[in-house]
Order: sequence, then C-alpha cells, then structure tokens
Amino acid sequence: MNIAKLKEEIKNVNEPRRTAYGNIRHKLEDIIIIGLFTIISGGEDFSDMEAFGKEREDLLKNFLELPNGIPDSDTFRRLFERINPQELSLCLKNWIDAEREQRAVIAVDGKTIKGSRNREHKAYHVVSAFVAENQITLGEITTAEKSNEITAVSELLDLIDIEGAIVTADAMSCQSGIVSKIREKNADFTITLKENQHELYEDAVESLASFENERDYFSTL
Repeated sequence: MNIAKLKEEIKNVNEPRRTAYGNIRHKLEDIIIIGLFTIISGGEDFSDMEAFGKEREDLLKNFLELPNGIPDSDTFRRLFERINPQELSLCLKNWIDAEREQRAVIAVDGKTIKGSRNREHKAYHVVSAFVAENQITLGEITTAEKSNEITAVSELLDLIDIEGAIVTADAMSCQSGIVSKIREKNADFTITLKENQHELYEDAVESLASFENERDYFSTL
C-alpha cells in the first residue's frame, strides 16, 4: 500500500476548516488516512475511527505526524461533514488506480441489500466493481430495483478506469452495449452466456466447436 502516493493525492483536497481563525490541532492528511483505514478494516462510524487510531497510534506514527495525538470522534465528524465529497472521491480513485495491477480482474456484480426495503421503495440493489487481487472496490452504483442492473453496469463502467484489465460479469451483463463499452475502454471481458439468448448461444457453441481440436479447454457441468 503506497502511503506516499495517498498523501500526494490528499494535497489536492481543499482544507475545509477555517485555518486562519480556528485552532487546527490535527493535520488534514492524518484525519483522512485514519478514517480511510478504519473503514477498510471494517469500522462503521466516527467513534470507530477514534478507537482505531488510539489502538494503533504507535504504528500510525511510522507514516503520520500526529502532532497532537489521535483526533477524537467529533473532530472526525466535523471534517468529514465539511470536506468536498467529489474531491475526496477523486483523491481515492487516483490512489486506487495507482495500486491496481494493470492486468487485474475486475468483477462487476450486483447484490440486493437485505433490510433496505420499506413502504416507500423496494430493496436497494448495489452494483459494484471489485478488484480481487487488491481487495478494493473501484466504484458502486445503487439502483432502486434489480431490473435496473443493466443500466447501472453501463453507468459504472463510465466512472471507473478498466484499461488493461479483465472485466468479469454474470449473464445479466451479456449485452452488446456493455461489451462495446468494455472494448472501447481497452479492456477484455469474460461474461456468462445463457441459452436463453438463443442465436448468440448457438453461434458461440459453433465457434468454440471449430477450435475443439486445436485448443486446450476445461469444461464443467
């Protein structure tokens, strides 16, 4: 994990606090990095960020300045409430792209969030792009229904950098528009094909059969 690269990207995030008037006791990069590491480690709120920092303060001092120790939960809350989310998102995107291997496998998949349904809307469906090698999520889009997943996948591909990667997806993403977008962004793909797409399925079977004696292959039932 390239901490130096992350610090460089954080410099592009505008300081949301009133540095000319307030008593700024903690560095912006220290707060953001502790908060980020807390979430990566499974933390859920600002109290978790404070607890994470205090439990690992000696370790964090190896790459953070921490001039006044670990910020308290209110400090984390005030900063993350004021910070520009677009700037922070771009900072993390650039850092993650630097960490991602160029020939990585990016798994695009949709999951319905259990318990998110209420009287006003159906259960939310989240489509995400996950890089297994680095255990990182490049992006997520939430839709109101599973039926909107095809549109969400296309929108997600517009948001993330997939150049040089291999994109995997289930049969719902076996759409000409999605495949064209992956190719336009200079990536390869492995997408499930079901028999309900009759003509495409038959063409694929026929094409693969023509190479049966020329290529090694592995089949599962």
